Amino acid sequence: MYQESFGSAFRRGYMRIPTAIRVIITINVVVFILQALGGSGFNRLLINLFAFNPQWETALTQPWRFVSYMFLHGSGFHLLFNMLWLWWMGRAVEENLGPRTFSVIYFGSGIGGALLNMGTALMFGSTVVIGASGAVFGVMVAFAVMFPRTPIMLLLLPPIEARFLVAGLILFDLIFLGAADNVARIVHIGGAGIGYLLIQAHYGGSDLSAIVRKLENIWPRSLKRTAKNEKAPRNRNMYSISDVEIMEEHEADELDDILEKISREGYDALTSEEKKKLFELSKRN
Repeated sequence: MYQESFGSAFRRGYMRIPTAIRVIITINVVVFILQALGGSGFNRLLINLFAFNPQWETALTQPWRFVSYMFLHGSGFHLLFNMLWLWWMGRAVEENLGPRTFSVIYFGSGIGGALLNMGTALMFGSTVVIGASGAVFGVMVAFAVMFPRTPIMLLLLPPIEARFLVAGLILFDLIFLGAADNVARIVHIGGAGIGYLLIQAHYGGSDLSAIVRKLENIWPRSLKRTAKNEKAPRNRNMYSISDVEIMEEHEADELDDILEKISREGYDALTSEEKKKLFELSKRN
């Protein structure tokens, strides 16, 4: 009987993780390894450069901190719990919404938590913040909205519906808000609030993925094409851009993106606009 090696099994399991979550977890783990191996001096340097500082002067003149603080963690348990919650609840969210919309919810929640922290710094103090908890709280709220009655199993506790579990965690942060326990609870609350607003915006018809597409369009088309050709193996059931020579370049890009989405998530994952566009472009071939 064939015995799969540990490396092969790990690689197969790793590649099954949804794209956005896989990238987020990988970056967090790599950064934490650098924090651990670099020593206390290097760790302090990373925190000084990339942790979120809620003081207005620092936050406004060093805007990268709104994102970079999410990839720093204070301990192995801090990282582990954040990534486990992200995996447990985030997977279903990304698989249903797609990596672009998921990324907007994740990073939007993290940025929203930092903004609320900055806005309330005078009331709750201006301690620097690290960790992905605010972003993860936003994803957890999105999960609770999408799958409210899903039972969540916790150690030594009976199954708890997702809506009650997430609401209880937020209530816990509200009760202990301002406690001197070195936990950025205001960031958790801000992330949860933004996560709720974003998932409601999605169900209200807003195309959150358009935000990511606009960022993708910043890159020159030649670089995007090169990346696609080098990294993405062609699916034989898909058309390639070269199969549609009569199309304009931007239309060929649109078709390529739509077909990749079908290959990755299925036809039902397309929006009504994407289905209409696919029909129009397919008639030209």
